[in-house]
Amino acid sequence: MNRTQKTFITRSLLLLFLINCLSFSLHFLLSPSPPESHPSPPETHPPPSENVKPWPPHLPSFLPWNTTPTRPGSCEAYFGNGFTRRVDLLRPRSDGSGGFFRCYYSETLASSICEMGRVRLDPARIRMSEGGEELGSVMGRSEEEELPVFEEGALTIDGRVVVGGEFLERYLRRGAVQGHTMRALVESVRAAEDGIDCGQWIEEPTLFVTRFEYANLFHTITDWHVILSPLGYETALFKGLSEIIQCEGAPAKELLEKPNDQKTARLTEFGEMLRAAFDLPVDERQILKPVSGHNALFIRREDYLAHPRHNGKVESRLSNEQEVYDALKNWAAHYSKCKVNLVNGLFAHMKMKEQLRAIQDASVIIGAHGAGLTHIISATSNTVVLEIISSQYRRPHFALISQWRGLKYHAINLAGSYAEPSKVIHELSNIMRNLGC
Repeated sequence: MNRTQKTFITRSLLLLFLINCLSFSLHFLLSPSPPESHPSPPETHPPPSENVKPWPPHLPSFLPWNTTPTRPGSCEAYFGNGFTRRVDLLRPRSDGSGGFFRCYYSETLASSICEMGRVRLDPARIRMSEGGEELGSVMGRSEEEELPVFEEGALTIDGRVVVGGEFLERYLRRGAVQGHTMRALVESVRAAEDGIDCGQWIEEPTLFVTRFEYANLFHTITDWHVILSPLGYETALFKGLSEIIQCEGAPAKELLEKPNDQKTARLTEFGEMLRAAFDLPVDERQILKPVSGHNALFIRREDYLAHPRHNGKVESRLSNEQEVYDALKNWAAHYSKCKVNLVNGLFAHMKMKEQLRAIQDASVIIGAHGAGLTHIISATSNTVVLEIISSQYRRPHFALISQWRGLKYHAINLAGSYAEPSKVIHELSNIMRNLGC
């Protein structure tokens, strides 16, 4: 071995040693401080100062969490860190051993994020549908039959804690959902004052996620939003269906220079996170729109049995979708003011990255009310949304997401499920003129 090789190896080992030292230092610096060592009854106080987002601020719409209490009803309370009331139900023992149980409550969302330490989850005490069944075998099944049922002792915690009805009604309200699975899990908690025996302990932070509705893109995105934002069980995307949330989307730079608690960049940040996860550009200055005109993306739907509660009946949101698409395609081919590329958004046959890229490249997004329109959360700021809404599905989901993203939104409300192609073409023509086309 020559001198050059020895020097390289020595420097490599030294570099590895420094990286390990740095990793251990970051682990201890960023790990949350343990609760106070003496037991005490439940109390409330502001969250710890280290309650900030761990990812680096490389997203254009990144805004740090507010660590001070937010005004109830503000945009930050709905979409940011509104969980500013901490409640401790269990602290470690005086010698530092044992578990802990604490929740952070949001007055605006009327729900909590809870953390526990030294707990054991018993799968034998959790009953739920396994999934993967033949569709015919679950036809007519109610949603309640698909939700998990937690028996007493499903969750055991090392320590002495009692979760009473007063705590549940105050910090984990049932809300508007039929079955509050997080509340049911907390209700199942059993104390083990003499400690817990486990064959294997997982020391890393672990997320326990349950869903309360069937799987499609909209419900999956709301689940991701809960985890990544984070938001509580009662999210703004859910509460917006039953109450007015006075928030408008705005650029993060504008809010940094001039704070306004009636504006938010949180959903834009979340959309950038999704694009970043699939290695797509997050800085709009780096996104190259098609140079040959504008892309008008038509998000297609396919008739399918989305849920057994439909009892085998296919419910169409746009009964003449193919007719509308063909009419738009013919219109785009003969539109003389500028070039319009009508994109056939068959998302059911496209990979997630391809779907996000199609959304990113679109100047206009068109579609019938349905989960596929949830992708507008990742659209660029100058994108226009045109939703075709049948009388049976007149719901505000995508009008609200557009509002909270700061996107221009248009709707065509149908008397039934049939859309006059000429009306859709007329609306799209107006949108294109407003785009200077």
